[in-house]
Amino acid sequence: MSPSPELHVVESTDPLAVPRRVALVRPDTRPTVRRGDERYVMTFPHLIVREVILFQAVVIALSLAAIVFDAPLEGIANPIETPNPAKAPWYFLGLQELLHYFPPIVAGVLLPGLVVLLLAVIPYARINLTAGPLWASGGKRTALALAAVTAALFALFAVFGCWPIAVPTLLTAAAMFAARGGARGGRLRRALAQVTLPEWIMTWFVVIATLLTVIGTFFRGPGWAFVWPWSGAI
Repeated sequence: MSPSPELHVVESTDPLAVPRRVALVRPDTRPTVRRGDERYVMTFPHLIVREVILFQAVVIALSLAAIVFDAPLEGIANPIETPNPAKAPWYFLGLQELLHYFPPIVAGVLLPGLVVLLLAVIPYARINLTAGPLWASGGKRTALALAAVTAALFALFAVFGCWPIAVPTLLTAAAMFAARGGARGGRLRRALAQVTLPEWIMTWFVVIATLLTVIGTFFRGPGWAFVWPWSGAI
């Protein structure tokens, strides 16, 4: 406890003066409380302003690209002649690439539905309450669970020969295990050690979606056969 402020009273001794009292108060010497940084900030303006700036930058970049480069349009569609290969728009080429490996009901309904469901559920998982690194409280149980999930996913995709998903799954799991104990490693391992589990899952999903789209766009020719982009058979 800090000492209380002291009060000194001085009375005037002049008989002709109006009686008055002067109080001298010592300044408050209590230690100030340091205010820590807040964990949360308001959505506006901290987030909304950044999103508006980024949106404007993307619109400007797309406008400049549209002015400089012509859109790669093909000829007028002929309903009598079907092109080979018949490719969907680029944002559906990942799903079309999955049709090459899985039955239609799996590639067109089950897998996309599970992906959407997982992306909707992950933000509400308990692992997001603390948003700590994956191995912050990790032990043998976390390592065993990660190894089991990786082995199950790799076996599932390997059975169907879907290597564009199986290989990134192994690489992502290897990076996750490399982050274990990375707090005492090099710069790269220290950076990996700070990644949370939701960030690992999102990275895995983005890598797979990008890889499937790139393969369907540049490496698929007539009959959906694998071709090199420079062969001219796309």
